[in-house]
Amino acid sequence: MFSVRLTRLSLSLCLAVLTLPNPGQSAEAVLIAPGASDALRQRLQGASASLAAQDAVDPQELLAAALSDYRTLVQVLYDAGHFSPQVNIRIDGREAAQIQPLNAPRQINQVQITVVPGPSFRFGRAQISPWPSPSEVEIPESFATGQPAKTGVLRDVTAAGVEAWQRAGHPQARLGQQAITADHRAARLDARLALTPGPRLRFGKLILTTPSAVQEAAIQRIASLPSGEVYHPDLLAKSATRLRRTGAFSTVTLQPHPQANPDGTLDYVAKVEDMPPRRLSFGAEISSSDGVELTATWMHRNLFGGAEKLRFESRITGLGGSNDIGGRIALRLDRPATLGPDDNLFYLLEVERLDEEHYSATQATAGIGVRRVFSDQFFAEAAIGGSSILARDAFGKRRFKFVAGLFRAEYDQRNSQINATAGYFIDARLMPFIGIDGTDSGLQVKMDGRLYHGFGSDDRIVLAGRAQLGALIGPSLSNASPTLLFFSGGSGSVRGHEYQSLGIPVGNASVGGRGYLALSAELRGKLSDKLSLVGFFDIGYVDSDPFVSSASQHHSGAGLGLRYDVAGIGPLRVDFAYPVDGDSSDGLQFYIGIGQAF
Repeated sequence: MFSVRLTRLSLSLCLAVLTLPNPGQSAEAVLIAPGASDALRQRLQGASASLAAQDAVDPQELLAAALSDYRTLVQVLYDAGHFSPQVNIRIDGREAAQIQPLNAPRQINQVQITVVPGPSFRFGRAQISPWPSPSEVEIPESFATGQPAKTGVLRDVTAAGVEAWQRAGHPQARLGQQAITADHRAARLDARLALTPGPRLRFGKLILTTPSAVQEAAIQRIASLPSGEVYHPDLLAKSATRLRRTGAFSTVTLQPHPQANPDGTLDYVAKVEDMPPRRLSFGAEISSSDGVELTATWMHRNLFGGAEKLRFESRITGLGGSNDIGGRIALRLDRPATLGPDDNLFYLLEVERLDEEHYSATQATAGIGVRRVFSDQFFAEAAIGGSSILARDAFGKRRFKFVAGLFRAEYDQRNSQINATAGYFIDARLMPFIGIDGTDSGLQVKMDGRLYHGFGSDDRIVLAGRAQLGALIGPSLSNASPTLLFFSGGSGSVRGHEYQSLGIPVGNASVGGRGYLALSAELRGKLSDKLSLVGFFDIGYVDSDPFVSSASQHHSGAGLGLRYDVAGIGPLRVDFAYPVDGDSSDGLQFYIGIGQAF
């Protein structure tokens, strides 16, 4: 009995070995599409699993790829408006669809795909109803009689219809019935789509279903779901954005409850996932004149359980530079949704030691303020605080004390914060201050504007411009704290000149100006997907009056730079600049950092 079982087992193993695919050469896969445009042919080639798997030697894998290509390629053709296609996939001369998957050939040498797209269809009847009136969303122009018929258009018009009803207060809107008929002789597609709007509903409660270190009451307060108001997707998105904006959560989703309440409200289920509570980051920048600058930031994202954000910043400057070492320590605590769902209350404390070429200063600042977020692109801040500054410059050693208000507005319309190719950015600041113990009162104005424009479909060439404006109104040069005055020169203003090398001459020394203007232009061109070459020109003006003119002190610089894009970080930057105009014997300057110069 034992010998019989052994014989059967040996026979089974032999049969299994005989049916194993033989290792061999990879198959050749080709796709031909007579009558297809180049764009359609490229889409077919990119979608084909057979072409992607042609290096494989497993016949079973190649057969499975070929069989899946029938559906995939037909879908590509439907998306392109070809509803009478013919697709043939032959494996060594045999139609793949006629080969049993469990009886694959032991070896495959060639996979030949032939696609005949057929005529391009156009819409005959194109109807979608009902449609809300008035509506915030228009029916896409591509869904009309005589327009090219593509399945993508059908998806777009369906999505537009659902969105139109949702914006009219119907969160449960969906596609009901559809009748799509293809007339192959006339190459015409008739489409009738029926929408089911569902009831008009109001916001109900926000229900938290996932555990979080952030207290539920804080989540409710921050999200501030507008309970009782008529549903609108923008209001729902705003609640989710408020939660994400705190930085305490890695993911935030707000999903509707499956059933509406009898009172005509719809509850929403919140699912959040916490970020790690603490983060530590470092940065560095090197220039030939300024030396090395090191920065470190430590942040706690949920200090007291209400998504409060405590940020500790430190900076050391002048390592290896021509000036003494300076530094900065700053603390800022943000409490979200303190005065309202879009208002953050913040407290700040800062101590800084500046040892610059033309002055030295030690200053301490404390303040409290509020930050209002109007949109993803626009926010404003208002703060009040006090500063004490002990400074030494060409006018001697002096102490300044004042109470100041800070008003700041930032509008960021760039398509990327680390490597913009389109859009613009504006940062405007006003700081009125009232002097104490003999310090003059006045107003400081700052503005930073940036503009970007890309050329070509892939933005291989980008023209970038920047304008920086500063003015100090009120105190004279001799009665103004040097920290409120303006210098030009260095990586943040005019490259090719030493940091803060341009000011207002006072005897054998120099002080900052009350007026400041710096203009920069860059032409960025991609040499490859990762490497870019940049040419730039900077010019800066400084004046003893609050407004600059052609008679103001000025200098300029130009140079070339390289950028190497690192995923998740941004471009690594190396700039080489030379003075073009202005009294300077600095010679060639170089700058190394992370991110674009602006």
